[in-house]
Amino acid sequence: MAISIQVSARDADTELMVPTYNKSTDFADVNQLIVDTYGVPAYKEANPAVFTGVTFPFLFAVMFGDIMHGSMVLVAAIVVLILGEKTVGSSMWSGRWMLLLMGIFASFTGFIYNDFASVPIYTFPSCYTYYEGNPDPSETPGCVYPAGVDPAWYLSS
Repeated sequence: MAISIQVSARDADTELMVPTYNKSTDFADVNQLIVDTYGVPAYKEANPAVFTGVTFPFLFAVMFGDIMHGSMVLVAAIVVLILGEKTVGSSMWSGRWMLLLMGIFASFTGFIYNDFASVPIYTFPSCYTYYEGNPDPSETPGCVYPAGVDPAWYLSS
């Protein structure tokens, strides 16, 4: 008595996805986690984790640009880097490079914004002069503020 077995291709076999493997380093681990939160890139697609390494800290700095608060993030990242994996939690240790970049970028952006703890800092002399009773400042001819935003803009209406 012979038994015959029928073998046929199933639809599910043709629709299977090729597995994706992304090589990662200590620096790129957190970036890959951020990208994988929204979806793993398919086979032969560009891995957006490469771009996330710089764009995420940059956009954080634009949102959080303040010298004092950026310095606090920077100091926290440096403390995590110095203390090492044994002392701090593993989640902080895996994000140490991201924290470091976020602190550097936020401090720099705070300098460009002339912002320290949400208070304008007067690093360079202003290009505008205010007189009592005159709501409109007079601009010094040919004056260019060297770096960042002239603090006089905080007083404008």
